Amino acid sequence: MDYDEKMHMSNVEFGDMPPQAFLLGLLSAFDNRYQAAADAFFKEITWKQFFAIICINLCKEAPTLNELSDVMGSSHQNVKQILLKLEKKGFVSFITDPNDKRKQRILVTDSCREFLEENDNNGKQSQYIIGRIFDGVDEKDLITTIQTIMKMERNLSEL
Repeated sequence: MDYDEKMHMSNVEFGDMPPQAFLLGLLSAFDNRYQAAADAFFKEITWKQFFAIICINLCKEAPTLNELSDVMGSSHQNVKQILLKLEKKGFVSFITDPNDKRKQRILVTDSCREFLEENDNNGKQSQYIIGRIFDGVDEKDLITTIQTIMKMERNLSEL
């Protein structure tokens, strides 16, 4: 049985597994597969390092470690390790916050911006990959999925 056939089976064919448990497993498996594929995309950095750069760029101002950890949904320790590796590669730098000397802010470097331009053709490769991943996915279904995962995220944060 191929992947598409498995994905179109009714709930009964998954045994007694409730759809909630199946979805959590599916999300975990997808995350693992996506990370492996994304790790192969760039030779110099991992998917998690690339994701950190994306998250830094999403922030209105250079984030602190705590702010970036919140955006990434990861622990302070994990994000710190990712950033230290990016710093060694010259992709990020740390500066002292001018308003609060206890805080350090994270900046992407010119080398990082050059790397992104050289390796992603101004987003064209990323757009192609994302397009392939979502090929055949109806926008209505996508919005429903986003809303569902956002509700799950809120519920998770309340645990």
